[in-house]
Amino acid sequence: MLVRPLKTLKILFILSAVLLLFDCSPKFSNIAIPIEEVKDFSYNGAQVIEDEWWTAFEDETLNQLIDSAMQSNFDLAATWQQFVAAKATVSREASNLWPQIDASAQSAINLPEPDFVGGENTQLGLSARYELDLWGRIRTAVQAEKFRAEASLFDYRTAAISLSAEIATTWYSLLAAREQLRITESQIATNEDIIRLIRSRFVGGQIRAVDILRQAQLLESTKEQQIIFSTNISLLENQLAVLLGSQPQENINFDTSKLPTLPELPETGLPLELVRRRPDIQRSFALLLAADRDMASAVRNKYPRISLNARGQLRSNNFDNLFDNWAYSLAGNILAPLLYGGQLSAEVNRNEAIKQQRLYEYGQTTLTAFQEVEDGLVQDIMQQSRLENIARQLELAEKSNKQLRVEFLNGFSPYLDVLLGLDQEQQLRRDLVAAQLRQIQIRIGLYRALAGGFDTGRNLDN
Repeated sequence: MLVRPLKTLKILFILSAVLLLFDCSPKFSNIAIPIEEVKDFSYNGAQVIEDEWWTAFEDETLNQLIDSAMQSNFDLAATWQQFVAAKATVSREASNLWPQIDASAQSAINLPEPDFVGGENTQLGLSARYELDLWGRIRTAVQAEKFRAEASLFDYRTAAISLSAEIATTWYSLLAAREQLRITESQIATNEDIIRLIRSRFVGGQIRAVDILRQAQLLESTKEQQIIFSTNISLLENQLAVLLGSQPQENINFDTSKLPTLPELPETGLPLELVRRRPDIQRSFALLLAADRDMASAVRNKYPRISLNARGQLRSNNFDNLFDNWAYSLAGNILAPLLYGGQLSAEVNRNEAIKQQRLYEYGQTTLTAFQEVEDGLVQDIMQQSRLENIARQLELAEKSNKQLRVEFLNGFSPYLDVLLGLDQEQQLRRDLVAAQLRQIQIRIGLYRALAGGFDTGRNLDN
């Protein structure tokens, strides 16, 4: 049996225990948000927004579409796998806190030579390596990976919010395109009736040929709009199918719905509540914390390292006597960096600069979030005024056209006035739908700007 002296090893253990008693966990340095005197939002509604913000539209079809997409969208599933990979990286880094143990086995048969007696050569062995994390170098590296994993989770939650907003926007764009197509088809029928009417009056000499040509041009212009809206419907249906994880060639049956009536403005709350709620801001903060831990780990790389090594081995030329011959060794090593040409200091400086970069990115992300809420509030209010204005214009156009038709039939107005009024009225009807859609899109953007994370049905423990 071979036994190494253990005196040196005992000294190392005592030294390690003393250092552990005085060791302090690495502290976080300044990571406060770099914004002074955060101001309240300019407007504040009364409607409380749920985590599943799209339920505010009270549209069951939209609810089903988003629920389906949360499970079947490929981009969202890929983002989830990034989080799974990040969790695995944390486990890999955390394994450095535990001893690394290897096993070895070898067996060979030596053929006899003139001056050598043949026989079996069998070996079994175990070896272990362990680094004492006296200064927290390994722990800070593990903490950095945990924060990066959190950032990956917030990436996933941000992607889920973006997907829900994209589906809602696509769905209501589809409904608006269908409504505009319906209006256009009705306008085509009206224009065709008018052509038949003025042709009969042309035979009687009551109208000019140029008026028929102008009405025919308006009819063709309306048919062009029909082509545009029909194309938009097909494209939006394809887009919606892909968002749901289906091929665009597949026919997906959607219940016919009308554009929703929007509720009152949502409650914005305090800006700092938004900082705690929005996953993109949380992601930026998690990356800042990870950079701080990377910097702490780089600093601790400049400190000495103490590692322990243990090895045991069984060896025999005969398997029957294998357990009669064994040996073990224990060793302790101290590795202290002396001269690296400034490499370690440069790494500390690099990580410190990255941390400052993450701090400024965190501040910019927060300011951008504030801007999105402010922009959404202003646009929502102004778009409502614009929508009311277009509605008033349409009402006046309808009244004006009725009067012009009466005057034309009585011979008091030329048909050109009727034609121009009809064209304007038909365009205003299409503009009204477009304005309604734009208001819905603005509200979707506002809900998205105020939204926090929501349950997508995936288990965080998997």
